[in-house]
Amino acid sequence: MENTKLTIEEIEQLQELQKENQAVAQELGSLEITKLQIEARREEVVKYFNELKTKEQETGKFFQEKYGVGTIDLDKGEFIPTSI
Repeated sequence: MENTKLTIEEIEQLQELQKENQAVAQELGSLEITKLQIEARREEVVKYFNELKTKEQETGKFFQEKYGVGTIDLDKGEFIPTSI
C-alpha cells in the first residue's frame, strides 16, 4: 500500500488539535501547581488556627484562675462573675 499525502487543510486541522492538546496539558499542569500552593497555604492556616485555639484556652484558663468563672464584657472592660 502506498503512502498518501494529506491535504494542507488536514495537516492544519491535525496541527490545531495537537496545539489545543498541548494547551490543555499546560493548563492542567498550572492548575496542579496552584492546587499544591493552596494546599500548602491551607496547612499553614490550619496550623495557625490550632495555635490560636491553644492561646485562647490558655488565656481563658488565666482569667478563670485570676477572676473565677464568668464572662468578660470587652466593651465595658468588666469581668462578670457567674452566679451559682
